[in-house]
Amino acid sequence: MAKNLLIVESPAKAKTINKYLGKDFIVLASYGHVRDLVPKEGAVDPDNHFAMDYAVIEKNEKHVDAIAKAAKSADNLFLATDPDREGEAISWHIGEILRERGLLEGKPLQRVVFTEITPRAIKEAMSHPRAIASDLVDAQQARRALDYLVGFNLSPVLWRKVQRGLSAGRVQSPALRMIVEREEEIEAFVAREYWSIEAECAHPTQAFTAKLTKLDGKKFEQFTITEGDTAEAARKRLVAAANGALHVTDVTSKERKRRPAAPFTTSTLQQEASRKLGFTTSRTMRVAQKLYEGMALGDEGTVGLISYMRTDSVSLSQEAVAEIRDVIARDYGTKALPDKPNTYQTKSKNAQEAHEAIRPTSALRTPSQVSRFLDDDGRRLYELIWKRAVASQMVPATLNTVSVDLAAGSEHSFRASGTTVIDPGFLAVYEEGKDAKAAEDEDEGRKLPLMKTGDRIPVDQIHTDQHFTEPPPRFSEASLVKTLEEYGIGRPSTYASIIQTLLFRKYVELDSRRFRPSDVGRAVSKFLSGHFTQYVDYDFTAKLEDELDAVSRGEEEWVPLMERFWGPFKQLVEDKKESVDRSEATGARELGTDPKSGKPVSVRLGRYGPYAQIGTAEDEDKPTFASLRPGQSMHTISLEDSLELFKLPRKLGLDKDEEVSVGVGRFGPFAKRGSVYASLKKEDDPYTIDLARAVFLIEEKEEIARNRIIKEFEGSDIQVLNGRFGPYISDGKLNGRIPKDREPASLTLEEVVKLMEETGKPMRGRFGKKGAAKKEPAKKAAKKTAAVKKAPTEKAPAKKVVKKAAAKKAPAKKAAKKAAKKAVKKVASKTATATASQPATQPASKPAAKKAVKKVVKKAVA
Repeated sequence: MAKNLLIVESPAKAKTINKYLGKDFIVLASYGHVRDLVPKEGAVDPDNHFAMDYAVIEKNEKHVDAIAKAAKSADNLFLATDPDREGEAISWHIGEILRERGLLEGKPLQRVVFTEITPRAIKEAMSHPRAIASDLVDAQQARRALDYLVGFNLSPVLWRKVQRGLSAGRVQSPALRMIVEREEEIEAFVAREYWSIEAECAHPTQAFTAKLTKLDGKKFEQFTITEGDTAEAARKRLVAAANGALHVTDVTSKERKRRPAAPFTTSTLQQEASRKLGFTTSRTMRVAQKLYEGMALGDEGTVGLISYMRTDSVSLSQEAVAEIRDVIARDYGTKALPDKPNTYQTKSKNAQEAHEAIRPTSALRTPSQVSRFLDDDGRRLYELIWKRAVASQMVPATLNTVSVDLAAGSEHSFRASGTTVIDPGFLAVYEEGKDAKAAEDEDEGRKLPLMKTGDRIPVDQIHTDQHFTEPPPRFSEASLVKTLEEYGIGRPSTYASIIQTLLFRKYVELDSRRFRPSDVGRAVSKFLSGHFTQYVDYDFTAKLEDELDAVSRGEEEWVPLMERFWGPFKQLVEDKKESVDRSEATGARELGTDPKSGKPVSVRLGRYGPYAQIGTAEDEDKPTFASLRPGQSMHTISLEDSLELFKLPRKLGLDKDEEVSVGVGRFGPFAKRGSVYASLKKEDDPYTIDLARAVFLIEEKEEIARNRIIKEFEGSDIQVLNGRFGPYISDGKLNGRIPKDREPASLTLEEVVKLMEETGKPMRGRFGKKGAAKKEPAKKAAKKTAAVKKAPTEKAPAKKVVKKAAAKKAPAKKAAKKAAKKAVKKVASKTATATASQPATQPASKPAAKKAVKKVVKKAVA
């Protein structure tokens, strides 16, 4: 067995590093986080200095056991998890697990950190091990405790006041507020009309356009002219004053330098990958992780291609800069190389981010050299990172901007501008993208003909153009990440998870790659902003992030920070549980009166989404309800549009002596004839669909049903069926797979029975219930039990088998009890969400839970 054990986070990284360290090392992966707070109330105990109750994450138990097993026989233990706060915490958790299992006695446990996976970086890291940084661990503990306490206490309030299954997160909630406030800005926006005037100049060498800058002796601004008649009158005055030509009154030429952008940080990488490659933040981080952990480069073997991708730093190491400068001199000439390396100042002051910017591990590996070894995503992202890093060390671009003023008589003036590139400098390699174009961007790249003061420039025409101001755009992933960073909300490693959580919870949806809040998202944001104002406040959230950063730097203790937060927060939660009205919390609106019944019409948020309602619960007759249509919002729908919703169900007519109608149900719009229902297609509108189309969809559904059974077997429940994803076998309880090379209709009874035994899995209901999926392990457990019972009948080895079986009996019971308790808690508990991405549960009532546990345990260990 190897003398040294090195632990990293991912198996891909382990595989790469293993090749560099040699036979004296064994490299194992933790597969990410190894422990987390137990998903129940009390996992963080504010009355006991915020003591935290951790448990090994179930899916990673086997990896933890493998690490523990290897640690037993190793002489030296090295923790090489990622070089950030999260990675430091994972190392600490691994160390704690090994300590609890008594595996650290007399063995050194050391922390090593490398920001790139190359032989040089790993050798350097191994020669400078250190202890686990307790300050970073404390900061991570505080962050996790805060997220848990906010989620576990705030989410149940949302359940009771807004809608079941909702969650609130410490950082996701301010991000949601940003998106909702932008939507409200857009809705409140009132467009303003304005007019521009331009002259089409016919210079002998090159035509160009000039914009009006002075009218009637006054500066011409955006809202100088706001309606068409005034614009036309001004145009006529200008035409008369120009008399066919404009006169050059001034020519200015200004040379300026544009510096290259700094190398990528996490957030700028996410922004640029979104703008230029169309990547989501999570896709960017997933691809970057692969490039960091290592790619197989032919004879060179597996190599990490980029430095660590979670960083706030914009600095580069001296070695990296030297190599980049060599590449610039070689490929772009010495004139593209500044006398001294370019330096950039980072905004972050955190010890944890005191790493390098994201860069290629070797600038000598050009995108063209490695592209054949990478998939399309990897190739495109590597090229972006390489170009940005190289461009950051090049000379500025030299640009020349020329502005020409042209007079039309003595009272009016136009201006034309153009910018040309004199020396491209870094622009030869890379230009940073922008979310919105500035006015000077329109002039860039446009050349003007040579002109001098006194020149007479013929005019083809003078024209007016109508414009309307536009509302602020919705956030894209790039602009949201940029805004979060500007406000100091979240940290580089959290941006992708914040966005994923908002999408997963359906608080927001992407519309043309921009975020639109859902009615549920708006209700959550409005509720939190109205009743937990401080905790979704941008400054408060940013200040809390700064305090956590101070903990990571050892400048502040984490428990006092927690105490300052917890007292006021807990009190506010208790107050709001009693004082908030549910209708107000969900954003219910009264729209007006139904002209037919005279009853009030309102829109509300229900269990399955927003709906319109005629009448109230207090009326003698029950209220009538109608779901809102896709694209409609309870915050903007009008009375007229809401009344249209009550036209469903619509009767379309008769077919085969049965009535055909359309309506909207829990699972969307449908057509119905007799007892047969058929879902409408995406292109079908239940409010406009005609009888013929509805009948076609119903008969299509009946035809599918008729052709569903491919083959049946006498005396057997097993059928060969056509399904949504192709042919399969089923007995009504289990579904089995059919080999691709077999013709489904030719299967025999013996073959389907065998296939069912080998591939049969419990059927999943319409909601994909997971409960049924747990039946299969029970079969395996039964087989093991049978094997144990048979074992004593064998000869010599029997005693050993019996002893082993007996020895394992007690742990088996414990495991069964543990599993049973988990199952009961899952069913009986009131679930809340402890963090943006991790669900937590509250315990069930004790008598019911005990009874259920006894029943399940009895069955499991019988």
